[in-house]
Amino acid sequence: MAGNKKMVEAITSRDEDFAKWYTDIVKKAELADYSGVKGCMVIRPYGYAIWELMQADMDRRFKETGHENVYMPMFIPESLLQREKDHVEGFAPECAWVTIGGQEKLTERLAVRPTSETLFCEHYKKVINTYRDLPKLYNQWCSVVRWEKTTRPFLRTSEFLWQEGHTMHATAEEAKEETLRMLKVYTDFYAETMAIPAVTGQKTEKEKFAGAEATYTIEPMMHNGVALQGGTSHYFGDGFAKSFGITFAGKDNKLHYPHQTSWGTSTRMIGALIMVHSDDDGLVLPPRIAPIQVVVIPVAQHKNGVLEKANELKAALGKDFRVKLDDSDHAPGWKFAEYEMKGVPVRVVRRDTREKAFVPFEQLQDYIAELLVTIHKDMYDRALENTRQKTFTATTYEEFLDTAANRPGFIKAMWCGDSACEEKIKDETGGVKSRCIPFEEEHLADTCVCCGRPAKHMVFWGKQY
Repeated sequence: MAGNKKMVEAITSRDEDFAKWYTDIVKKAELADYSGVKGCMVIRPYGYAIWELMQADMDRRFKETGHENVYMPMFIPESLLQREKDHVEGFAPECAWVTIGGQEKLTERLAVRPTSETLFCEHYKKVINTYRDLPKLYNQWCSVVRWEKTTRPFLRTSEFLWQEGHTMHATAEEAKEETLRMLKVYTDFYAETMAIPAVTGQKTEKEKFAGAEATYTIEPMMHNGVALQGGTSHYFGDGFAKSFGITFAGKDNKLHYPHQTSWGTSTRMIGALIMVHSDDDGLVLPPRIAPIQVVVIPVAQHKNGVLEKANELKAALGKDFRVKLDDSDHAPGWKFAEYEMKGVPVRVVRRDTREKAFVPFEQLQDYIAELLVTIHKDMYDRALENTRQKTFTATTYEEFLDTAANRPGFIKAMWCGDSACEEKIKDETGGVKSRCIPFEEEHLADTCVCCGRPAKHMVFWGKQY
């Protein structure tokens, strides 16, 4: 048990220093490491295995809704990026540029893609001709580069992995329906696979995506009361289509502009997993995206028959679960600490609650199947309760400022719709921003919490990663 104690002590307490605790888990659970390129990370095999399981689950959901995977170039000519004014202005500060190819200076700068709307539009112009070509439901799995000033593994890095959906539709109604449909796909994935509840709704005009008419967001709350933008879905209208000259012949034999959407999530979701579920002993993983769901640790493997029985158990459980047998020469205590650190849902005890159970060998298969379902539900319920406890209401500006200063979490408050109030709140609270206008708004007061003018919306406010 000495090894166990030493490993646990190596993690900074979550309540003592949340940022250091997070970094300790990323490194000691072997999820990622720093690289020689500032702001970029090495995703280690265990971290990448989590991403692969996320990717497989989401990819299945996308294909069930009719989407196809494609791949676009990683370089965008500057002239192409400039075709949509609002879009390029939004991304210009974060763009990385290639100016030399081999030993020759390029005649035109190439941006390393920060996102791919312009590339998709260039392609769509070639392949969309009539209404029969619509809708185009495409998704891309790739990496993107955004030159961040402050970075943290998974949460904000200069290069990260993600998926970006880009679709074209014959009508605005179809495109708007797609935008909300994909937000629901994200919401379901977070709840059903990651055991994470979230607030969903529309971003304010100030916070929406560059070039979009409307942006919708999923906002889970981390254990410390800080929000994380978990995924976004955007309705672009026909603005990009007009900028790129994309038209199609409708059933009325007239030319029309298609309506566009885009939506995306990234490896930031691994950061959310850590900050919602994990504890001072390491990572805690929901069963559906745990690379190892069950670990078999033979305690006295030197004795005759122990390893044989352990292998029999692994073979039986391996038919239904992702199972690992650790028959290395490490001491059992070291192994217990290792797999607790890595968040494996089941070994001798449950990872999330550490409850023990004695189960006959022949009943183990069914017991573990039920237990993994229970673990997922319990993890979701604990995260939901954390969100409830850290969601507050403010009807006066004094109450809002006091809550922002002393109680981390979401603040529900009314808003007049003026971005000047958003700026004032952000400046006077040290970073509290509008998270979203929820789909189901409550009427908390008649006036804006900031300026006292008539209120238009109820908004969730909070700090973010």
